[in-house]
Amino acid sequence: MNPQFKKGILELCVLSVVSRKDYYGYELVEEISKVIEISEGTLYPILRRLTEEKCFETYLQESNEGPSRKYYKITKLGKEFCREQSKQWNEFNQQVGQLIDKDRR
Repeated sequence: MNPQFKKGILELCVLSVVSRKDYYGYELVEEISKVIEISEGTLYPILRRLTEEKCFETYLQESNEGPSRKYYKITKLGKEFCREQSKQWNEFNQQVGQLIDKDRR
């Protein structure tokens, strides 16, 4: 997939996935990568920014496989932001679809 396409939508993808359950960073990379390839180097700045913007809260949880893991939990503000971003994405996707469909006629 074109990196510029991905760049604009990854934030919404992260918000959407974390809205379903709490994730730690590497686990989130694995989950999103099932659909869209993403690296830790791309994900962590998004997580940091969304946490600073109060869309996520973090907490540490013990791990049987090493050090404690930092989990990301969506906040009420994050859920509202996710809904708004989803709405904008759907509208944008529909508009782009209309333009593409016109070219195919």
